[in-house]
Amino acid sequence: MTASEKTSSTGERKIRFDGGEKEDQFDWRLARGRSGSTAATTRATTTAMTTTKATDDDGKNRGEDFAKNRENPDHIIDGWGARLRCWTVVKPRQQHTGTPASRQHSGRERGEERERERMVGSSLGCDDNFFSSDGSNDDDNTLFSPGNAASFYFISQRQRLSLSLISLFLECSIKMKRYVYINDDEASKDFYCDNRLSNRKYTLLNFLPKNLWEQFSRFMNQYFLLIACLQLWSLITPVNPASTWGPLIFIFAVSASKEAWDDYNRYLSDKKANEKEVWVVKKGVKKHMQAQDIQVGNIVWLRENDEAPCDLVLIGSSDPQGLCYVETAALDGEIDLKTRIIPATCMGIDFELLHKIKARYSPLIIGVIECPSPDKDIRRFDANLRLFPPFIDNDVCPLTIKNTILQTCYLRNTEWACGVAVYTGNETKLGMSRGIPEPKLTAMDAMIDKLTGAIFVFQIVVVLVLGIAGNVWKDTEARKQWYVMYPKEGPWYELLVIPLRFELLCSIMIPISIKVSLDLVKSLYAKFIDWDNEMIDHETGIPSNATNTAISEDLGQVEYILTDKTGTLTENRMIFRRCCIGGIFYGNENGDALKDEQLLDAIASGSPDVIRFLTVMAVCNTVIPVQSKTGFILYKAQSQDEDALVHAAAKLHMVFVNKNANALEIRFNVSIIQYEVLETLEFTSDRKRMSVVLKDCQSGKIILLSKGADEAILPYASAAQQTRTFVEAVEQYSQSGLRTLCLAWRELEEDEYQEWSLTFKEASSTLVDREWKIAEACQRLEHDLEVLGVTAIEDRLQDGVPETIETLRKAGINFWMLTGDKQNTAIQIALSCNFISPEPKGQLLLIDGKTEDEVSRSLERVLLTMRITTSEPRDVAFVVDGWALEIALKLYRKAFTELAILSRTAICCRVTPSQKAQLVELLKSCDYRTLAIGDGGNDVKMIQQADIGVGISGREGLQAARAADYSIGKFRFLKRLILVHGRYSYNRTAFLSQYSFYKSLLICFIQIFFSFISGVSGTSLFNSVSLMAYNVFYTSIPVLASVLDKDLNEGTVMQHPQILFYCQAGRLLNPSTFAGWFGRSLFHAIVVFVISIHSYAYEKSEMEEVSMVALSGCIWLQAFVVAMETNSFTVFQHLAIWGNLVVFYIINWIFSALPSSGMYTIMFRLCAQPSYWITMFLIVAAGMGPVMALKYFRYTYRPSKINILQQAERLGGPILSLGTIEPQPRSIEKEVSPLSITQPKNRNPVYEPLLSDSPNSTRRSFGPGTPFDFFQSQSRLSSVYSRNCKDN
Repeated sequence: MTASEKTSSTGERKIRFDGGEKEDQFDWRLARGRSGSTAATTRATTTAMTTTKATDDDGKNRGEDFAKNRENPDHIIDGWGARLRCWTVVKPRQQHTGTPASRQHSGRERGEERERERMVGSSLGCDDNFFSSDGSNDDDNTLFSPGNAASFYFISQRQRLSLSLISLFLECSIKMKRYVYINDDEASKDFYCDNRLSNRKYTLLNFLPKNLWEQFSRFMNQYFLLIACLQLWSLITPVNPASTWGPLIFIFAVSASKEAWDDYNRYLSDKKANEKEVWVVKKGVKKHMQAQDIQVGNIVWLRENDEAPCDLVLIGSSDPQGLCYVETAALDGEIDLKTRIIPATCMGIDFELLHKIKARYSPLIIGVIECPSPDKDIRRFDANLRLFPPFIDNDVCPLTIKNTILQTCYLRNTEWACGVAVYTGNETKLGMSRGIPEPKLTAMDAMIDKLTGAIFVFQIVVVLVLGIAGNVWKDTEARKQWYVMYPKEGPWYELLVIPLRFELLCSIMIPISIKVSLDLVKSLYAKFIDWDNEMIDHETGIPSNATNTAISEDLGQVEYILTDKTGTLTENRMIFRRCCIGGIFYGNENGDALKDEQLLDAIASGSPDVIRFLTVMAVCNTVIPVQSKTGFILYKAQSQDEDALVHAAAKLHMVFVNKNANALEIRFNVSIIQYEVLETLEFTSDRKRMSVVLKDCQSGKIILLSKGADEAILPYASAAQQTRTFVEAVEQYSQSGLRTLCLAWRELEEDEYQEWSLTFKEASSTLVDREWKIAEACQRLEHDLEVLGVTAIEDRLQDGVPETIETLRKAGINFWMLTGDKQNTAIQIALSCNFISPEPKGQLLLIDGKTEDEVSRSLERVLLTMRITTSEPRDVAFVVDGWALEIALKLYRKAFTELAILSRTAICCRVTPSQKAQLVELLKSCDYRTLAIGDGGNDVKMIQQADIGVGISGREGLQAARAADYSIGKFRFLKRLILVHGRYSYNRTAFLSQYSFYKSLLICFIQIFFSFISGVSGTSLFNSVSLMAYNVFYTSIPVLASVLDKDLNEGTVMQHPQILFYCQAGRLLNPSTFAGWFGRSLFHAIVVFVISIHSYAYEKSEMEEVSMVALSGCIWLQAFVVAMETNSFTVFQHLAIWGNLVVFYIINWIFSALPSSGMYTIMFRLCAQPSYWITMFLIVAAGMGPVMALKYFRYTYRPSKINILQQAERLGGPILSLGTIEPQPRSIEKEVSPLSITQPKNRNPVYEPLLSDSPNSTRRSFGPGTPFDFFQSQSRLSSVYSRNCKDN
């Protein structure tokens, strides 16, 4: 390209490219110090600069201001204190009067600067007089080129500081873009962070205040802190403040220690990463340095198997074609190697030239990268690269994610690669994606919060009543007693003393240790999942893993499971089975097209259609062939479908041999066919197809090869081509449960391609809406296609999937399949895995349509059918595609919500990841507990949106597993995860939470009863040491034994999954069951208080003795309560329950031996008295007798289904039938009001929703099948739908 310059009449400079005239544009965004993106700098030797419009208003204003000063370059440099990096024409030196910066240089500095300029000019191909001041080089028509280029202006450290400040200011004003100068980090270090990783939550200085602030941000902790502070007021505290401060400090210390330990582990991990040695080019020398010292703009060198310390843009590779291979498993969990390629503009830079220039001219800036501000999207990087001479001319090269190596990725199968650091430290894409996810609130946690609120209200009422009664008694009776020395007149706050005293006395109604206890046992539940050997995938050795330790009990309350299909229900092992080429079907007879004699004959005869079809299979992909040491060709594919197609083409003699940058080689029989890849139009979930533009190296023809879903290929077929055969092929293959892809091609004219290429290049280099603009450009090329055929790929079901789904459906769990596959394929998979019940139980309704009116009619027909079949024992399911779903969710959301409630099963086809998340949110809005399960990156949104996310560690990688709360190796383990671990966790947590309230209410009620015989004065019966030990030690250890309790054996639970209804309905923790525990605590408090007072309230007894008797009675009662509620005993449980009693006496004997404890000789004297042991016997008999009698009555005469199974386990007999667990009615109007969709006035009001010929709603019946064994789950199809179970 040649260029020339001229000056217009207005004094503005024009630059001519190849005879065309173009303004010498000066984009302010690109001309601001270190934040510019143009190539070279001037030493203020220009006499004029021209500024045209900027891309944003702010930049435009600054550009106009700059244009006003273009005649005075000295003023510009003085005002901004920075070098201006812009492409411009070099003027003769004699026209330059000097700059302020240059005038400040001493003679020695000037000499050093001129020497650097001479060296740079020499490297750029310029003569020694290029920068001279004698005017020898006065060619005004010379623009930058390898033979003559502008000099680089080197500035002092003071100017660099000014530059950094200005760049920072401008960076904030221009849409938050980042400009990275390659091989220059001086300016960036001042306002871009270094590469020091810091995932710590605390520091040594802020740990204590920050942790305390976080803990006291919870209401319960604020409440206990208030109580503890009130106890410091000696006038109102009935006990020693240590009784509250001790447990409070202990619990806070436990939580703080856990946080500190976790943060310390994060610190060690950060330290290891920060101090790792890496190769970095620093001041022209490649040397080792710590990863934390990398700055934006540094060139980082990676060797094979090295880990990328930050986000890099590739500029060099050991591969002659600029390729390298990276492992991204640590980033996105995908185990297949990814190919990365250096930008096209860097292809001409070889290692020797790059290293030589860096070594000789360390300050030389190679180029600039314009990229967006840091974000967390690991699949997108829209940026531009511009290199400076002598490397290449001033062309913008678009960058994508394929030109990067992100942090934590490993370089594999490549000797070396180098890249420019663009994002460092916590601003890398991985660092931006880190963070603490929002905690998920389980249904049980929500119920505990409500019960806590109810207890708090009850406590306030009790305090008010007793406070008023205490003040009345004080004013009427207390002053009459000689031993009560109340003053006649008290302070103004005297009326508050007694109520506050009762508030402190009753504060233990809310157990202070409940949160710590629940956190501890939930952590153990998670460990049980990790330790479960029956949930290890022996094929891959992958165990189950619980990432979220706080929601295990929610697994037992799941009502809806939303599942992906490919890789979740299926194995994601694609096998090429059949195909249709040119209207001829292959592989239908033997089920394997690779062995079809007719196809093999067509290949041997050189059928043009077959050859083109196989060519598309072989090269229309992103597969990289790798030659192994043994001579075999290995294919590195990012998609299992592409891998299957390439291998199938190779078996049919169309072998993908080699791919070097833009050159492809395929071998057909013995001939080698070479293609040049002109463009690759990548697959997106919106386009649902991918294409490549190739140039045949032999004929010179340009062709477009495309493959994709049928709805993305067939509508764009040429008008002259009949596609009915291909539509029938897609339908036939889908009915067989096979995955289909359509292949097409088109020959392009040279002019058409050249014109489109400019549009595509422009779209690819934009930084705003690049993805949308690229899709629009692709649409202009992908039309008038000649459809070649259809492929059919088999993806087999995983082992145990049908049995797992059938079992969980018996448990009352509803299933929704969310897939991107075709409708017929999804239906066949749903049938084969028991997703849909067969006829006569099964009924399938379709919702389709492309317009609002069609979707409206279809949705109303389906709703009418649902309402009609509510009285029938039918399992009704509906099928909807992504297009109709988009319209339904946008315009008919309420109607679709009603449909979701009425149907137990749904199949959603052709849905996008965002639509999956929307469906999860829809069910959650109806107050259902949802579980989402998937295996790929497109399932992450759905998994994170659900109440419980489960990821499968499959062939698509670990991205879904890492984003999930739980990860498993196969879908069949979901049955054990829910029925065993989920149910046990729910049962244990329900008992633990209610028992915690029970033990606190028990001791509080005794305190209240004691106030009635102590003048309602708020005096405490128990001393401070006893209260503190009661809450922390005496009653906490036995209940922890419940983590091992099992009401039924695992085999029984798996055999009778319908008992999960009790958990789904919240039968074990609700206001009714809590009322039972509340009543039990009140009854036991009466028993303990009455027996203790009547046994020891005589003149010779001390109050401490009565207190210890009452406390002993509480401990004995709670031991028997825990024993009675335990279903399965182990040695550990016996030690925890009965050993706790022994520990209680040992501790009190020790305190009784201390004269200063206030309990001196108390326990020795009590244990020596037979009356003490008789009292304990009476308390246990009176307290436990009625409770055990009631439990025996219910167990014998009104047994629940669980009781029946327990009896069968003890007797060893089989259970033939449990009968039916009836759902408790709840009106559907509470979920969604009756809806009707307005119909056009001219529409016939009579509908036939079950007619098979209906275009919008079709009933499909399936073959006979066996009904459920002994349990008929109640479908959620009735108008009075419910989620609560009712015991018979």
